[in-house]
Amino acid sequence: MQVFTHPACLAHDTGPGHVERPARLSTVLHALEAAFPDIDWQQAPRASRGQLLRVHAEELLATVLESSPQGLIQLDPDTVLSPGSAEAALRAAGAGVAAVDAVLGGGTCRAFCAVRPPGHHATSDAAMGFCLFNNIAIAARHALDKHGLERVAIVDFDVHHGNGTQAIFASEPRVLFASSHQWPLYPGSGAHNETGCGNVFNAPLPDGCSGEMFRDAWQEGLLPAVDAFRPQLLLVSAGFDGHRRDPLAGMQLEAGDYAWITRALVQMANRHCDGRVVSLLEGGYDLAALADGCVAHIDALRL
Repeated sequence: MQVFTHPACLAHDTGPGHVERPARLSTVLHALEAAFPDIDWQQAPRASRGQLLRVHAEELLATVLESSPQGLIQLDPDTVLSPGSAEAALRAAGAGVAAVDAVLGGGTCRAFCAVRPPGHHATSDAAMGFCLFNNIAIAARHALDKHGLERVAIVDFDVHHGNGTQAIFASEPRVLFASSHQWPLYPGSGAHNETGCGNVFNAPLPDGCSGEMFRDAWQEGLLPAVDAFRPQLLLVSAGFDGHRRDPLAGMQLEAGDYAWITRALVQMANRHCDGRVVSLLEGGYDLAALADGCVAHIDALRL
């Protein structure tokens, strides 16, 4: 089990009062260090320009990498560029690429990317929803283009729908996207009838959704879809903002629910892809809930 991270991810400054703050990542790192003293820590490299361009437009790269802000620049009401943001975004995207290389190269069968900014809202040409580059989409495209995989599954249990990931792969049959999320909620996508080219599976869940409802949605709909796809690699958008204490949504999940879905995904990976799972941190804005969720997730990934 390897964990990819980089100190630069702490230097992405979103400004006073912003919920996607550096303390999120420092809390995760401290919790993992305390819970798992034997974890194999890896320094995330920078993603290359070529790796970014497999997913994103030149214009977005220019905005994120060449704006060189002296202070804070608001890209939208939620998404901020600071002097440290470009390096953080490069390391966050590079973590996913390096983790894919590690699990497909045989160095480990499972990896977690403890990085920020998160990524699943970023579209091919726009940063949004706290996200600058779509880290998991870059990782998936790397697995397809550089490792020659034919079936990559992305599962997303963040409380917000991964609209960027879905849009990027909606016409790519080699990638399956399966998501549970509160609905209606930001960003307003993720309805049942959004099916891509037959490769998109959404399970919108109501405000106040219990852990039992969450588990049923995966057990009855999403996990069978992933199972039938027989992925050669499983990628996870691991958001912990469905926890009952999270301030941005209204689902009622507990750490045990994250352990449950992670165990189910590990079993899936063991059946189809030699146990290969790469998980990337997305949301989670109550620090204690985020720490508990990450520890439960990593504990299950290590099985």
